[in-house]
Amino acid sequence: MLALRRCRVRRRAAATRAGGSDDAGVATVYAALAAVLVLGLAVVGIDLGGAVLARHRAEAAADLAALAAATDAALGQDAACARARTIAAGMGSTLRHCALDGWDALVEVGTPRAAVFGDSEALGRARAGPVEPP
Repeated sequence: MLALRRCRVRRRAAATRAGGSDDAGVATVYAALAAVLVLGLAVVGIDLGGAVLARHRAEAAADLAALAAATDAALGQDAACARARTIAAGMGSTLRHCALDGWDALVEVGTPRAAVFGDSEALGRARAGPVEPP
């Protein structure tokens, strides 16, 4: 058994001396796998960052649309929601829901976003009205 092990060691040593290598490109495979992993993580990170940015834009549009609707609440729901729709469109969003609850305006807007794994929409909701009803 000991002689068999020595033969294997001698063959490897002879192959290395002759210019051959025992690893046969394993480092290249590891480097390629690492590059794919880093690229995949970068794509997921960019997609997640885009989702967070779209959510912030949707929430800002909802806030402004709700404030605009609450400003026109005395004119009725149709006028208030028309004003909210105009403000949301000006911010690149679409008004999904608008309602008045007393003097409070309830608004939901959608902001489109391009995603790596398919297009989607970020939603933002807001409520605005006076601190104390008049």
